[in-house]
This record gives sequence, structure tokens and C-alpha cells, in this order.
Amino acid sequence: MYEPFTQPPWLAPAWAELGQHEIAGNSANPRIRDLFTDAGHPEIASDEVAWCAAFVSACLERADQRSTRSLLARSYLDWGDALAAPAPGQLPFRAGGVVVLSRDPDPAAGHVGFLVGETADNFMLLGGNQSNGVTVAPFAKSRVLAVRWPHLPSSVPLSDDRRGEGRPKGEARQQDVSDALPASSPRGTFVLFSAALAHVLEMEGGYTDDPADPGGPTNCGVTLADYARFRQSAVEAGTRANLIEALKHIPPAEVHTIYQTSYWQPAGCESLPAPLAFFHFDTAVNMGVGTSIRMLQTALGVTIDGELGGETAAAAAQALPSDCLESYASLRRRRYRALAAFPRYGRGWLARVDTTLARSKSLIPLLATKGTTMTTDQQTAADPKWWGQSMTIWGAVITGLAAVLPALSPAIGVDVTPTTVHAVADQIGSVIQAATGLAGTLMAIYGRVRATQPLQQRLVTLKV
Repeated sequence: MYEPFTQPPWLAPAWAELGQHEIAGNSANPRIRDLFTDAGHPEIASDEVAWCAAFVSACLERADQRSTRSLLARSYLDWGDALAAPAPGQLPFRAGGVVVLSRDPDPAAGHVGFLVGETADNFMLLGGNQSNGVTVAPFAKSRVLAVRWPHLPSSVPLSDDRRGEGRPKGEARQQDVSDALPASSPRGTFVLFSAALAHVLEMEGGYTDDPADPGGPTNCGVTLADYARFRQSAVEAGTRANLIEALKHIPPAEVHTIYQTSYWQPAGCESLPAPLAFFHFDTAVNMGVGTSIRMLQTALGVTIDGELGGETAAAAAQALPSDCLESYASLRRRRYRALAAFPRYGRGWLARVDTTLARSKSLIPLLATKGTTMTTDQQTAADPKWWGQSMTIWGAVITGLAAVLPALSPAIGVDVTPTTVHAVADQIGSVIQAATGLAGTLMAIYGRVRATQPLQQRLVTLKV
């Protein structure tokens, strides 16, 4: 039985694939090939074959749930059970539900994915083969053919025509989906935290005891010292062996609690937009809560005090998510390069930043809302910016220089390495960011002095 705020087990492997994309040309992404294999089709070695159903099937199978093992999206129309019949004109919300969509003009075609959020007009689906990758994307509710759930006794109320007589009374759990993301929605926050935690656990891996790691014995990213504090025990000669053995077999529920109470909540992730919360959480785990908050405040151009308060949360809500994430990632890379252990662990650290950044950006569609709030694309079109503010353009320039300058350095008599290029670029980026922030602050003060109309507040909500 899965309670309202509990993530079903098949969402964990689904979130772990977030950000995977097809590879153009004759090559194929091995992670996508593995989806076909786990869905019962090992003979398929190309990522060009439609794979939305393979994604859903593989994630279900990895969670020990029987899938249709078909590559047809509409094969899920009769799979499992229909969710409870909602009020007229509405559809049921249940995180992890399998949503089957139509795809015009072919009546036999379709799309399938996992339900992870909802707006007034769209369902947000975590799915495969969405823009050739695993993303979270909005789909019109008018396209929904079915919302299904695995055959699990008493797991959810069935629709009126499938309910039967065996379900205990009082078990209906029709969910109110009027909560707002990020801070005010326990359901939305839980789904987001579950996604972020699945990512962190993939990055951290299992049990290790690297002599070069000052954290010592670690499992799922939880160090022995952290685990001892969680269990209110001291790491001493008489307790160390037992604590290490317990750490090796740490229950998932304890891992969940440790990350939520030691990182997610102290870092203020609940007060941030979904993409930024995802990246910020990973930074807090890997670099410490205080460091992560100061980095975020630097990226946002607000007061750096190590406390995620109202000023920081407001700035995060107003920032363009893609640019803010790029700035945050740049700061994180620069800090890694300054660490003494960078020669040993640097490659893995930088790869982790890249993966976290890509997955965070995949969550940007969750910010789409109705009413007067614009999507990211609309904001960019309505408020064009100088090209020098674009982290995407700067990233391309820096990547090009890092590849070209080291090759030319012998000809000009100067030793230039890729690390040097990135380090200098980070410094330039910080200067530009500071200058832009100062100009924005002066313009805001000037505009407020000249304003003739009082400011108004408008509430905009996103249901997940």
C-alpha cells in the first residue's frame, strides 16, 4: 500500500534516467539500449526506435512490477487498474500513475509516461523519448486516454466499474491538487525531493572506505560520523565495528530521513523553484549546507550570509532558471579546482556537476504555469538580454578556447592548459556577473523612485 506522499518504487529508477538522450548517428546511448533489454527486447540495439513504452516498462520491471513488455504506448490502456473516478471534468492525480496519451493523426499511435505533476491544463510526465530524451514535460489533459496503476490489492481506489466488493470502506483517497510548488505543497515537495534523492544516491554510490577520503566509511553518501549522530551514538573503539556493519546495511527509510533532515531542509530546498532545488540539494550534499547556500547567493547576486531567507528565495523565484543554474555550476566547478584533492577526484567531480546541471534543466518545464506568469521561453523573448549575459554562449566560448589555446600555446611560447582557461574564464564570469548585478540594483532603485503605481502581489500556483 502506498500512502499519498510516498513515492512508488518504480519512480526511483525512472528519476535515475533523467537527462539521458539519444546519440545522433549510428551510435546508441547504452542506457537507452538497457531500457529495451529490461523491457524484454534485448534484440533492439538502436535508440532510434520509439522507446517511450520501453522506458515505462523497464522502470516497472526494475521495481519488480510486471509491465506489458510491449513497445506500444497503447498497450498500457488495459494494464493494471484504472485510478479512482474523479469529479466530473477532472482527472485523478497520483504521482507515479501511468498516463497513456493519444497522438494524432494516427489512432493507433500514442505516448506513455509517469505522472509527476499537474497544472490547470496539463499533466507533467516523466517519460522517455520526450524531445529524444528522458525529461519532465507538459502534455494536454485533453490527450489523456487512461491513467493506470499496477494490480496492487487495496493500493488505490479503483474506478466505479472496476472496484469490486473486496475493498475496505473508507479507503478512497481522492487527492486535492490545489497545493502550490515549491514551499506550500507537501506532495509536490516530496516528489521533487524523491527525484533529487534518487540522483544523489546514484552519484554517491554504495559502500566505500577509501583511505584518501576524510569521511572514512561511507554508504549511500552517508559517512560513519553522520550515521553515528543519526543513531545518537559515538564512534569509539567499542562501537566502531558495529556502526560500520549497520552502515553497510542502512535501511532506505533511514537514508531518506538523514538526507531530508540534514540537507534538504537545512539548505532551504523547499523554498526554491524545482530546477534550482534539485541542483542546490546535490551541492549541499557534496559540499556542505553552508557552502551551498553561499554559492547560491553568489549566483543570484544577493547578500551572502549563508542563510537561505526571504531575499534569497525571492531572487531565486525571479531568476531565469537556466542562467542561474549555469552560474551556480560555474561557481561549483571553480571551487572544485581549488581543492587539493582535485588531481585525484576532479574528473569525477566535474562530471557530477555536468550530470546534475543537465537533470536540473530537465525540470524547467515544471515552472510552466497558467495566468500571467510566463514560461522561460516567453520571458526570454519578452526581455531580450545582451549576449554577454548568456551562460550558454560563454560556455561555448570557454569550451572552444580550452580546446584550441593549449594546441596553439607552443607556437606563441606560452604554456596554456584547459584548466588555466577555465580558471580565467571563471574569474571573468564573476566580474561580469558582479557588474551586471550592480547595474540591475541601481536600475531597480531608480525605477522604484520614479514609479507612480503601488506594487501589487499576485499569487501564482503550480500543482504537483
